[in-house]
Parts: sequence; structure tokens; C-alpha cells
Amino acid sequence: MAPTDENPVVAGVLLAAGGGRRLGGRPKALLGHRGRPLVEHALRTLRDGGCGPLHVVLGAAADEVRARASLAGCAVTVNTEWEEGMGSSLRAGLASLAGTGADAALVLLVDQPGIGARAVARVRSAYTSRAALAAASYGGERGHPVLLGADRWADVAAAAVGDRGARTYLRAHRDAITLVECSDVAQAYDIDTAEDLARLE
Repeated sequence: MAPTDENPVVAGVLLAAGGGRRLGGRPKALLGHRGRPLVEHALRTLRDGGCGPLHVVLGAAADEVRARASLAGCAVTVNTEWEEGMGSSLRAGLASLAGTGADAALVLLVDQPGIGARAVARVRSAYTSRAALAAASYGGERGHPVLLGADRWADVAAAAVGDRGARTYLRAHRDAITLVECSDVAQAYDIDTAEDLARLE
């Protein structure tokens, strides 16, 4: 086994570019949670789950997010095409890892605060090689976070169009995915609508 497989570099990639269209245009990264912007909570989740380096993809109100949130120690990429959907943000996030030496990317969405560090650590531990493919599952249903080995990034990016993110690629390679049950340590709800805001603290 190569040394990189014994102590892999698993970068955390946070997708935080959404404009919150169904929330009246409130950028999700800036929604308040436990007294701080949601983007800070998600980055801490990645860090505490053992990921590093940390990369965050911003889009909607990127300048305001940078001004109001603490992104210290994170590489920030601004996706100017964020309105095209999650696919463009995933492509930007994976592209930002070029030259970092990362063996895998663990992708988390900013609007899922019910997913904490324990779920991130579990999925991270499913790394086996630079061809690894793993995802959290909830009652057997695939969800986030998702771990993408570096050897797969180019193909994942090529398939990431519209608002599908990695979904098309993962569906085509379902037999290669290691599903990591996380329903006992996390809740995979999204903050999408005004009703969902009640889940924030």
C-alpha cells in the first residue's frame, strides 16, 4: 500500500454558492445558525471531521459572504456561473484542488446543517485509494457528504451539469460506491424554503 493510502489527504469542498431563490433571494451561506453564518458552521464540520485543506465555493453575494463570515484558513473560489446550478460549483470546487496533492475530495453542501463532523469522519474513513467513491446513506438512501477520489475528478466534472452536481456520475457508477450509513449521527434535511428556516438555531 502506498503511503498516500495510509494517510490520505482528503480535502473538504464546501459548496456554498446558492442564492436561496425559494428563500426570497437570501444567500444560504449567510443564513444564521447558532449565532454565526451557516457557511462557518459547515466549514467547521469539515475541519472537525478530519478534512483538510478546506476549499469553499461561493457565488451569490460572494463579497458580502467574505465580509461577514470568517473564512480564515480556507481557499475561496467564486463561481461566477453559480446561477447555472450546483454542477458549475462542483466543477469549480474540484478545479480549485488542482496542484494541491489531495487524494480525495469530500463534498458537503452548505444548506445541510444536520450533517455534522461525525458523519464527515465516517465518510472520510471510507477512503481506500485515489479511485475511491463513497457517500453517506440515510436508511439506505444515498446522500451527502460524498467522497470523490482524485482519479475520478475529471469524469465527475465532465458530468456535472445543471443542478445535478455529481448525481449523474454517481448513478452511472453506483456499483462502485461505498455507502456509509449515517442516519444514527446525522439528519440530511436541506434548508430550501421559509418553513425549513425553523430548523436553524
